[in-house]
Amino acid sequence: MPGKKHTTTSGIEIKEVYTEPSGMNELPGEFPFTRGIRKDMYRGKPWTMRQYAGFSTAEESNKRYHYLLSQGTMGLSVAFDLPTQIGYDSDHELAEGEVGKVGVAIDSLKDIEILFDGIELKNISTSMTINATAPILLAMYIALAKKQGADLKQLSGTIQNDILKEYAARGTYIYPPAASMRLITDVFEYCSTEVPKWNTISISGYHIREAGSTAVQELAFTLANGKAYLKAALQKGLDINVFAKRVSFFFNCHNNFFEEIAKFRAARRMWAHITKELGATEADAQKLRFHTQTGGSTLTAQQPMNNIIRVSTQAMAAVLGGTQSLHTNGYDEAISLPTEAAAKIALRTQQIIAFESGVTDTVDPMAGSYFMEALTDEIEKAALVYIEKIDAMGGSVKAIEQDYMQQEIARSAYEYQTEIENGEKILVGVNRFTEPEKPSVNVFRVDDAIRKMQTEKINQVKQARNNNNVEKYLAQLEKEARGDGNLMPFILNAVEAYATLGEIADTLRAVFGEY
Repeated sequence: MPGKKHTTTSGIEIKEVYTEPSGMNELPGEFPFTRGIRKDMYRGKPWTMRQYAGFSTAEESNKRYHYLLSQGTMGLSVAFDLPTQIGYDSDHELAEGEVGKVGVAIDSLKDIEILFDGIELKNISTSMTINATAPILLAMYIALAKKQGADLKQLSGTIQNDILKEYAARGTYIYPPAASMRLITDVFEYCSTEVPKWNTISISGYHIREAGSTAVQELAFTLANGKAYLKAALQKGLDINVFAKRVSFFFNCHNNFFEEIAKFRAARRMWAHITKELGATEADAQKLRFHTQTGGSTLTAQQPMNNIIRVSTQAMAAVLGGTQSLHTNGYDEAISLPTEAAAKIALRTQQIIAFESGVTDTVDPMAGSYFMEALTDEIEKAALVYIEKIDAMGGSVKAIEQDYMQQEIARSAYEYQTEIENGEKILVGVNRFTEPEKPSVNVFRVDDAIRKMQTEKINQVKQARNNNNVEKYLAQLEKEARGDGNLMPFILNAVEAYATLGEIADTLRAVFGEY
């Protein structure tokens, strides 16, 4: 359309043609890692194809995990239900109507034992999307690994453990920010010696983007949060060259193909400079490693099969952007939890990109494109403006307490929705190319009866365990929480005695309060 201004979703203007060479002579695997964190990238090792799953009970989720592993999934990614995320057992009155709905219900070590039944933890990498109760779920995973006889020094996986974005974008926090930051740095410290291969935090831009931010805001707010975690760990006396190697990121991949690739390239470069400025001297402590999930909020309930194309282009952008790990959404997720058929197509999408498309044959194939290099620079410049504002406020915690990030995200979400509603932005099947819809018949729903099943399981656990031991370990945890020692060993003791997640969270609530 003549005279129309073309922009990315972040408002960066796109020129009709790019004619200036970038002058870039960086190599992959070398500082500042714009072109990738490894010299050979996917020629040496493909990204981890990790399908996010978890629903209903541990028994049902275990069946889905075995199915995904049989189909070629290389790592598991666990979704937890809302009561688990905010520290309530399934029998709590506030859990009613939510048990097992958006993830698996985990009430005690017994559920983790069932969840991973028949799966050797030493042989897989597990990512757990959990934040406020992350130390408890990690303790349960460690307890099961110990029971299986695994070498904890070799145990690998990732725990999201990123509470700052919960205050800014998602809402599943429990304790005030200072107490939450203490728990996070306790996990950093504990794992650095006990579980050294575990990624102790996955700093998440995903949920910031799902809440309505632009690509630039997702990048800026995520890296600002990452900076806050680094500073908190430094204040605790941890060595940045040790703990920064165990920091990973979790990004969204949205619809604007080139903007997303540029975002990932800019993220690596920016993080390399941030870590270097804070004292990291080793290359592995300066590298930004990240998992990507395709954009859940981009999926439409109208004409859901269109989502297969959306997910495919988003997955391709994540791969061209150099992701280390990828989850592709099921085409039916705007309607229900993904069916097995949708989960299989999502996994096959990754396998086709990896083994048929040829994009893995060379490292950073987009490098040197006039457009790509200019867009990478523009995104970095725009994100730095936000980071400088947040630094001036005193960092992420202060910016969140002042409602700055929340307001910026809300403004962007409103602008995007307005553009959809007035037709400025086209959403195929929603505001253009629409057709009458028939109701979906193959919809996956979770039965409310599982709350009763989980409650019975909790009662059985409480009858079988040594309740004197549980009381003793919870009392020790409360005493330590009132001091300033590391809480992870005390959480692990309580977990191994089969204290429930709710009992442990309540013990900490009694000391820290709720936010």
